[in-house]
Amino acid sequence: MVSSAFSDRPHKKLVLFDVDETLTLARQTASPEMIEVLRALRKKVAIGFVSGSNSVKITEQLSVNGSNILDDYDYAFFENGLVAYKMGHALESQSFIKHIGEERYKQLVKFMLHYIADLDIPIKRGTFVEFRTGMINVSPIGRNATISERNEFNAYDKEHNIRATFIKVLQDKFPDYGLTYSIGGKISFDVFPHGWDKTYALRHVADEEFEEIHFFGDNTSPGGNDYEIYADSRTIGHTVSGPAETIRFVDEMFLNA
Repeated sequence: MVSSAFSDRPHKKLVLFDVDETLTLARQTASPEMIEVLRALRKKVAIGFVSGSNSVKITEQLSVNGSNILDDYDYAFFENGLVAYKMGHALESQSFIKHIGEERYKQLVKFMLHYIADLDIPIKRGTFVEFRTGMINVSPIGRNATISERNEFNAYDKEHNIRATFIKVLQDKFPDYGLTYSIGGKISFDVFPHGWDKTYALRHVADEEFEEIHFFGDNTSPGGNDYEIYADSRTIGHTVSGPAETIRFVDEMFLNA
């Protein structure tokens, strides 16, 4: 039975969204049209987002005129749900560093930085390994790249498989670390313990017993960071090619159904 927290919603469903290339273009802000659609959707069902990014980055993308995004969504799942909020209240969190241990973490990051230093790609910028609460994010070009540089690297990566090759090397080098490597966005991949993919967020909603849980994402193929939650038996997965298609799907499936 869905709790009283959502008793005002006519449909006892939960709709979860990836952020980059689903609610927004990569690392850009949500359009006024998207915000309007989400507000309308929230009047009918519970809504939330599931992102590998941290709260600072997602706030930059989804905050409206300085609003607190925790007030705009019923569920906020940062870092695949390892940092989670329900109705603005923090839920239990997890720590990558505690799980893997400091010594193993240092060996992993040292190897990554050496590998990137020796990598022959057209450009490199900065912040190649970003430590987050529940994972680390690795970018061969560096997260300080501009939007145009990100697009250029993404095209280069599709041709030369820079990220996929890097992941294969890490899997071979650290086979006993129990880590999952998941490509997301245009310039990076996430590294986290097995089972800490986006399905981790689903454990936070199990107690609500929603009739349906829908998930919208763009990286839903095997190896993409939306794949596990998209394919999970607990969700109804939808693949989108960008924010415009997300809006069209939401209109057709929920607002104008």
